[in-house]
Amino acid sequence: MLKVEELTYNYISKFCDFERDLVLTNHFHSDWEADILIIGEDGFSHELEIKFSKADFKNDFKKQYENQKTKEKFLKHDKISCGDYPCNQFSFLLPQGMIDAETIPKHCGIIEFYHNPDSWITTFTEIRIPSKVHDDSFWQFFDKEAMLKIMARNLYFKKLELKGKFEELILPPKFLRKNKPPQI
Repeated sequence: MLKVEELTYNYISKFCDFERDLVLTNHFHSDWEADILIIGEDGFSHELEIKFSKADFKNDFKKQYENQKTKEKFLKHDKISCGDYPCNQFSFLLPQGMIDAETIPKHCGIIEFYHNPDSWITTFTEIRIPSKVHDDSFWQFFDKEAMLKIMARNLYFKKLELKGKFEELILPPKFLRKNKPPQI
């Protein structure tokens, strides 16, 4: 069976331009998560949500978020459809034929994939182009410089973790401390 990491790799290696676009996978920001997030040079952004089962797909429409300032609760797809969302476009990446396109909200793009387990080839078919829900740049919602610094720090931590070096550090790096006063 195809794993989500393999599907993600197949999709981004086929359709993303790493010379022009910022491509993030399994990207978390506060209470929002994107399986694939593509941000173009112009700040235009497209989120792709991967679903492997009907149950997982249905649960996406039950996701509630809370406004950090007002504590107001809202459903994810209500927020997307009214344009009050960081991304300009939103699409589902689904197994071929899993969901009838007519049951998916019109603002959502639909990309179906078929994975042949014998040849290990995955093909993609765009069923519906996503609507543009707003014209604002992604960087109007998020601080680009701060986000890039956090991503660089996370990449460094992941590199240490993969090399098995994190445990070898005798003293914790200074950037792990949060400006705390010295202990006496």
